[in-house]
Amino acid sequence: MLRVAVIGSGPSGCYTAQSLVQQDPTVRVDVLDRLPCPYGLVRYGVAPDHEKIKSLQTNLRRVLEHERVRFLGGVRVGADGVSTARLRELYHAVVYCVGAASDRHLGIPGEDLPGSWSATQFVSWYSAHPDAVDDGFVRGVRSAVVIGVGNVAVDVARMLARGPEELSPTDMPQAALTALAASEVTDIHMVGRRGPSQARFTTKELRELGTLPGTDVVVDPAEAALDPAWSDPSELPAAQRRNVDVLRAWSAGRTHDSPRRIRLRFFLRPVELLADDGRVGAVRFERTAPDGRGGVVGTGQFEVIEAQLVLRSVGYRGVPLDGLPFDPATGTVPNTAGRVERDCAVSPGEYVAGWIKRGPTGVIGTNRPCAKETVTSLLEDAPALLAKEVPEDPVAALRAQGVEPVSWEGWRSIERAEAELGASLGRRVVKLADWGSLMAAARRT
Repeated sequence: MLRVAVIGSGPSGCYTAQSLVQQDPTVRVDVLDRLPCPYGLVRYGVAPDHEKIKSLQTNLRRVLEHERVRFLGGVRVGADGVSTARLRELYHAVVYCVGAASDRHLGIPGEDLPGSWSATQFVSWYSAHPDAVDDGFVRGVRSAVVIGVGNVAVDVARMLARGPEELSPTDMPQAALTALAASEVTDIHMVGRRGPSQARFTTKELRELGTLPGTDVVVDPAEAALDPAWSDPSELPAAQRRNVDVLRAWSAGRTHDSPRRIRLRFFLRPVELLADDGRVGAVRFERTAPDGRGGVVGTGQFEVIEAQLVLRSVGYRGVPLDGLPFDPATGTVPNTAGRVERDCAVSPGEYVAGWIKRGPTGVIGTNRPCAKETVTSLLEDAPALLAKEVPEDPVAALRAQGVEPVSWEGWRSIERAEAELGASLGRRVVKLADWGSLMAAARRT
């Protein structure tokens, strides 16, 4: 019987487990996660008002409830937990699906000022990640700048503009809901260094901004026209063409003196965050221009935008996991078709899938073929892997070294506690937002 550990219970981990049990009728899979809750970014990265995308949890649940799959939450892997060497002793194979946990930085003066955050930190706060900090993100904020023009940037801009009546039906933690309900943000600037035709958001996400009650979406046609494709987007790929069409319609429309405005800005590159009374008070941008090769160049013209909150959304990077090789240039674990490589040679029994394998690219569905490729490699190696003796039950060995995993029933207990919390607040399900509450609920089984 082949025993496999999958590290990470997000989409890539669940799809890896699913592919394993579908292709091998005898394999047993333990899905380990640092958190006591499964689903990874589907639980902690998808905006709470995106119920259709969050419903993917139903599909991932089916995987984790399979009779040959076992969820083991609250298990740290690496230097502060179970070592990768120990995992190799406990399982025939280990598949690391640990994502890309770090944000890219701007690398400009003032980036570390209070009030300057990564968009991921903001998302973690309103998604109830137990590691999130609550530093009064929106307290005293009138104007916010979101640096980046991808889907995460659209998400955080939309959440800043949502009212309490729209957020209350979601599973947002109560503290975040209360803070956003009291927010006095009136202006949200979403800024990209290139033009409308090169923005990375999807059209569906973009259009949602135009449906927000009490919010005008503003696009300056003169600024957007710096993009050569603005006046005639017909030669663009379909996705970019649809984006430009939506933006052009907004640029030609009228505002309605709504209490909030989302301003989509283009061809501006941040060069410095400016302080005001010890925290961020504005962002200094340089105007850019197309260089004719798909990039931009600075023009030497500058503009300052007031902002008491700055959220950068400029991409992710993988981080090293103690005991695994790591390529800092790509932010990935060196691999061939999912097989981990150490010193240019395949490391038997070690595999990767998801962003730590290929980099932070693609959508949730991209993880399916990625996981399938890794599982194909693993099962090709299975005859040799089975020659190694492993414990009958790895969980007993984990407990012997002081690790007490949260079982699937423990997770179900957390779900019940979140439903009870929601009912007590006159809402639906409300997430538990701290380690203590999560672990206490998990032990109520």
